[in-house]
Amino acid sequence: MKTKKINQICADTNLTRSELKKIIEKTNTAGPVNPEYLSLTDWEFYGSMLKIEYEQCVDEGLEIEEYKDLFDAVHKLPKNEIKKRFADIIFDIVRGAKVKKDYPYVEPSDLESIKALRKPYSYEKKVGAAIEERVHGAWQGRVCGCMLGKTVEGVRRDKLVPFLKETGNYPMHRYILESDMTEEIKAKYDTNPWYADTIDGMPVDDDTNYTVLYQQIINAYGRTFSPWDVSRAWIQFQQKGAYCTAERKAFCNFIEGYCPPESATYQNAFREWIGAQIRADYFGYINPGDPETAAEMAWRDASISHVKNGIYGEMFAAAMIAVSAETDDVADIIRAGLAEIPCTSRLYEDVTSVLEGFENGVTEEECFNNIHGKYDEHTEHGWCHTIPNAMIVAAALLYGNGDFGRSICISVENGFDTDCNGATVGSILGMAKGVGAIDKCWTDPIGDKLNTSIFGVGTVKISDRAKMTMEHINGK
Repeated sequence: MKTKKINQICADTNLTRSELKKIIEKTNTAGPVNPEYLSLTDWEFYGSMLKIEYEQCVDEGLEIEEYKDLFDAVHKLPKNEIKKRFADIIFDIVRGAKVKKDYPYVEPSDLESIKALRKPYSYEKKVGAAIEERVHGAWQGRVCGCMLGKTVEGVRRDKLVPFLKETGNYPMHRYILESDMTEEIKAKYDTNPWYADTIDGMPVDDDTNYTVLYQQIINAYGRTFSPWDVSRAWIQFQQKGAYCTAERKAFCNFIEGYCPPESATYQNAFREWIGAQIRADYFGYINPGDPETAAEMAWRDASISHVKNGIYGEMFAAAMIAVSAETDDVADIIRAGLAEIPCTSRLYEDVTSVLEGFENGVTEEECFNNIHGKYDEHTEHGWCHTIPNAMIVAAALLYGNGDFGRSICISVENGFDTDCNGATVGSILGMAKGVGAIDKCWTDPIGDKLNTSIFGVGTVKISDRAKMTMEHINGK
């Protein structure tokens, strides 16, 4: 800048030449541009999830142990650019890690390989309620089971059982009520403020949001929807805050340009968590008696956010619901569900162990103690992982002996992800038994009203959604 111009600016602004020089230098110098990492949730910032990533790698049998100290050291760093750069390096290490030669499982994520590793199972079809009654029962059962577990979601079993005992609800046999909650109990237990005696319909919940969302997806794209279609629908129908863990990370990956299936794997430490399993139900609803198609649709969905057992969990749940349209034999339902996932997987092995234990006389208490002994719900990874929650679902179906109320109560009172498991068990038995088999003590507090946070949908009638499901079954 010419001297004459500088002098004029100084005269106009009362700045000294030195002060003006500093402003000019500051204006003409481009500094680094970084995000404010503290504004990101831990679910969105890979560096905050390295302890979970390490556990996940060990689960997958990856040769990763020599890097444990690096994982631990980077995990302890403050959330900033340096931590991000180190985390990026760790991600490259994870992607390049080999599976141990003695790893006993074969767990592909592509559909062709999954199908090749299935072990067939046939079941006897039984005449039951009309399909309209079953579909309505599945919707109503999912909502009721979810509501039962919603109040205590996140409460671990060592706190949950004493809470239920103090409120006169153990063994669990009814919803949790606000009238149960003295100030002393509220202070003692970290429960959630949704009670069956104060709600106005089913409150918004991601477990029930997904069932409605996937009905919208079938409306928009039809039965031949693709993983890409699902990724676009996620962005269109819900805001980022509606998604958790693996779903939140996948959503962010979509925005960054990662497409399925890479959206499931890029810096996603939650890739085998329960998030896909809770999205399964609608694919079972619209494929009654056709578990293979239900599972294939579930794969198209799960592959946008999950891998391996995370995918299998959704396929397993969808297949069980499809089978339950033709039989109420819970052992057949579970085995037919397992027949749609690799028999070489951890999920198959662990759910089979629950089945075999039940058939060999393992008591209900022993069964759930075994699950808690193998998976630690006091860790984030253990609490939210697909496998222990699928085991809870299977055990609740078996030890509940097909009784709707007792089964959803078993699924909730034993901890882990209570609303997810209650919803899945309720969905299966609602389909197996029909809406008429669900006692009014479960349906009356909710009525026919389901609240969602889906854009353009809001509050819906459960009965209307059941009718729309029948249209999808009939090809309309």
